[in-house]
Amino acid sequence: MSELMLDGNAAAGTLQEIFAAEMTTVVETCDNCGTAAEIGTLHLYKSAGLTLRCPTCEAVLIKIVSSGTRTWLDLHGTRTMEFHA
Repeated sequence: MSELMLDGNAAAGTLQEIFAAEMTTVVETCDNCGTAAEIGTLHLYKSAGLTLRCPTCEAVLIKIVSSGTRTWLDLHGTRTMEFHA
């Protein structure tokens, strides 16, 4: 590996800082329609896990499934997430 390419462990500190934020105020952009909205305004559906949908087009943005000590996070429908310091 070079100075410009490291493994994912090098991002651990930054990721910890980001995801320790107040998540309801994070602005998420829908990859389907481009709507930017705070996560707290998304539509939540509960089933075997949690599914958050865009309030404009109802596309699935975030899926969360927890089982014991494991959690799976799928951000496939999310274009970007904007965190405020």
